[in-house]
Amino acid sequence: MKKIVIQVHMENDKCRSKALKIAAASQGVHSVALEGESRDQVVVTGDTIDSVCLTNKFRKKFSNATLISVADANASDEQQGGGGGEQKVETTLEKKLPIAYCYANFPPPCPLYVVDHDPYPNTCSIL
Repeated sequence: MKKIVIQVHMENDKCRSKALKIAAASQGVHSVALEGESRDQVVVTGDTIDSVCLTNKFRKKFSNATLISVADANASDEQQGGGGGEQKVETTLEKKLPIAYCYANFPPPCPLYVVDHDPYPNTCSIL
């Protein structure tokens, strides 16, 4: 599990709601939260999240987003308050999906030319 923190310039609650929807729509996201003094940091936790692609989505919508940190969520939980003797045991039954790339908006490249093999090379092909 990864924990990604992205700082986004959000002026009002409507912008914060849009930011949460953008983050929640990404593949592999388990939880989304707002942090910081002015609630301008989006914290996304999950598996197979492309942090650069997510930051670019925020930049496209809000024109100002900064990737603050990418860390292992389990390690950050242990540093903050772990040590109470409890251990988290996670069992996932879902099948892991491949990493989603940010190239989903572009169509696949088409070939520039096609070479056909002529089965009768000595015949005239002009009609």
